[in-house]
Amino acid sequence: MSKSFGDDKQGGTIEVKSQPADDDISTFEQVDHQADELGVVDLSGGLQRGLKERHIQLIALAGAIGTGLFVGSGQALSMCGPAGLLVGYLILCTFVWSIMNQLAEMVTYIPLPGRSTPYALCLRYTGNRSLAFAAGVNLSYAMAFIAPAEISAAAFVVSYWTDLNPAIFISIIWAVLVGLNFSCSKYFGEVEFWVASIKIITLTGLIIVGVVIFFGGGPAQHGVLGFHYWKDPGAFVEHLAPGNTGKFLACWTSVIKSAFAFILSPELITCCAAEAKAPRINLPKAAGRFIYRLMFFYICGVLVIGVIVASNDPRLMGAISSGAQGAAASPFVIGIQNAGIKVLNHIINAVILTSAASCGNGYIFSSSRSLHSMAVQGALPKILASVNRFGVPYYCVSISAGICLLAFLTVSNSATVAFTWLSNISTVSGFISWIFISMTYIRYRKALKCQGMDSRVTYRPPLQIIGAYSCLVFFIIISLTNGYAVFFDFNASDFVAAYVTLPIVLLLYFGHAIWTKNWRMYAPPEEIDCTTGLKEIEQEEAEYEPPVARNFLEKIWFWIA
Repeated sequence: MSKSFGDDKQGGTIEVKSQPADDDISTFEQVDHQADELGVVDLSGGLQRGLKERHIQLIALAGAIGTGLFVGSGQALSMCGPAGLLVGYLILCTFVWSIMNQLAEMVTYIPLPGRSTPYALCLRYTGNRSLAFAAGVNLSYAMAFIAPAEISAAAFVVSYWTDLNPAIFISIIWAVLVGLNFSCSKYFGEVEFWVASIKIITLTGLIIVGVVIFFGGGPAQHGVLGFHYWKDPGAFVEHLAPGNTGKFLACWTSVIKSAFAFILSPELITCCAAEAKAPRINLPKAAGRFIYRLMFFYICGVLVIGVIVASNDPRLMGAISSGAQGAAASPFVIGIQNAGIKVLNHIINAVILTSAASCGNGYIFSSSRSLHSMAVQGALPKILASVNRFGVPYYCVSISAGICLLAFLTVSNSATVAFTWLSNISTVSGFISWIFISMTYIRYRKALKCQGMDSRVTYRPPLQIIGAYSCLVFFIIISLTNGYAVFFDFNASDFVAAYVTLPIVLLLYFGHAIWTKNWRMYAPPEEIDCTTGLKEIEQEEAEYEPPVARNFLEKIWFWIA
């Protein structure tokens, strides 16, 4: 049974209409019959609630800890210096914390299938279909383009061990990830959980090794290293300009460069909401633990990098200039090798491989769920709202998987420039997505206050209305200045890569507005739908029985996961 979902003029009530469909599309009764085996089924959307709390927490963390930290941070270190790198990550962590809390509060209020993605939230709380359409398409293609970037990164990591054509490994990784995304959400979540666990253990180990090197414990060290590299060559690298101006630009460049590590990771949790068990209880826990873990691992990670590797290290500069991949370009590996520690480079390379593949896996999943959400509410063809007997929106997954074939562009040197464009577009699209989220949150708070619904909110992080306005201003500025370096030495290709996303989003918004003749910017707060689905969600929350730890070890495990 296929479902057709439509929205009213204000993006309010969903009307569900039954349509005949092919046999491979399950009826909700068929899915319900398999609930015990494959996960709890939500009858209103066809997606299965098969993701547990531990899955949700680590899916987003797995998407955030990838090549950006393990490899990309090396280039940022060389351009910004250790202090510039640390300041940049601290600034971005603060704003990502706010974005995560904004999303978590809105999603946990009414976490319905098809109504929990950034597109659906924007539609519901702004009442502007054109704004929501631009937000949804922007998010979907951003995630879809990041996925092939991670797949190709994973494939080229293998080149650290072999000279075989990377296309072979792109094909293998693509096939595995597509297979996972066509399976039920429970299996997808389980794989992501264990891969994320490997990342966390490895990063914890690297931080410990960094502390050992700091105190001079490496075989090739002859004394305490300390903050030597913060003095020579220095804490900051003067970037593009001399003096304090150059140091400021170094910090700003660090913010922009570090964005690829964080970009769209908060959205991963919200895209999982429709398939999470007891989302009103589990999502706040996941959001809270996610951001503190992320800040701990990233801040400690970049601090270790700045301690064990000089910003002008010959190995680091050589790896960057040669375009080396994987462990060869990892500042962690370079610092460990400089200290005389062997073997770890192969272990880290294996972790980088799984990290990149895991990130690609998460973005295929989230991109497909964003498309499904738009189809559920009538913004895309209704066929995309179809799910198979496992509760998988297989048409949407097919689209996301097809876009991942762009990873093969990196095999050709002539196509690498075009692929770099796509990666840059995804990063800027992430900034724009966070602008949409902040706009939506501001309208959401105004609607709740106007309708006297504040008491029904179960998760209210501190400082979020201030955070929303701050994020709105900050990410508008960073979207406009992300390509500032091109104006020091103008290059048309770099300029287009940095700024082409802005006219694309404007075209999406105004094109949809002209097509639908929708020119109202916002619905009044009193017209916003703050109640549909709330009663059912509160009933589900009341009936949920959380797992109880049976012994001390399980108590520790529940605290960790």
